[in-house]
Amino acid sequence: MSWSVLHVLVRAVAAVRLPLAMLAACALVGCASSPPGGVQVVERGQNQGRAPVIQRQPVRNGHYVVQRGDTLYSIAFRFGWDWKALAAHNGLRDPYVIRVGQAIRFDNRPVASSRPVASTPATSPVVTRPVPNRPPVAVTAPPATQPARPPVTNTPATTPVTPVSRSASGWSWPTQGAVISRFSSNGSLNKGIDIAGELGQPVLAASDGSVVYAGSGLRGYGELIIIKHSDTYVSAYGHNRRLLVREGQQVKAGQSIAEMGSTGADRVKLHFEIRRQGKPVDPLQYLPRR
Repeated sequence: MSWSVLHVLVRAVAAVRLPLAMLAACALVGCASSPPGGVQVVERGQNQGRAPVIQRQPVRNGHYVVQRGDTLYSIAFRFGWDWKALAAHNGLRDPYVIRVGQAIRFDNRPVASSRPVASTPATSPVVTRPVPNRPPVAVTAPPATQPARPPVTNTPATTPVTPVSRSASGWSWPTQGAVISRFSSNGSLNKGIDIAGELGQPVLAASDGSVVYAGSGLRGYGELIIIKHSDTYVSAYGHNRRLLVREGQQVKAGQSIAEMGSTGADRVKLHFEIRRQGKPVDPLQYLPRR
């Protein structure tokens, strides 16, 4: 073989090996920058195009204008407040009736009594509005008289009650199934646990209490139930297919309150939260060990 032919072959081999080496280096860099296992970590609800409604800390500025279907408890839940603190902050007393168009304040200027303001159009986005630091201005708009929700009477729910095992603190599992997402206290990540199951599977009250919200007004939760257990604790049950109880009804631990579904979610599951004085806590610290 002549030297000229050998020289051409050497150059051709080098030209092939260089792109392969660059490709291998790029692959190594890509793996180093990905999360362990190559799995992308996303916020709950991020892949569904819905803005998270869970608050890490209570909102402390501006106000919220009550919309049809709201309750004090759903507003407190949405903006990270303890319902008792929010009621006291706005001069609300038992039975805590709020009215469409009423301003629920979050800033550091609690009011002696809560007065409704003019309602916003039904098509307007629901937002919190920062309030400038200036002396309060008298509200001259006529007060709205329509309650956000009709008054309810506390009555026992009539759905079936399943015998359940309780933890030492009195909590029981809200449904059967594997835990597929755990509680996270960082940022706006999962503030409860997600439990897998079958469509229509029973969802049970995790402890005795009163239903204080039943509806789909909180984005990212689908058909949602909130139960008040005491002045300290509430629990939430999201993504249901069908709600079996209504606001004002008393429920027992193990009582059927809904059917599992996928409303507001990418799969059939139950999203379950426990909140202590408005702050999310890890449900696995309260539920019986399996």
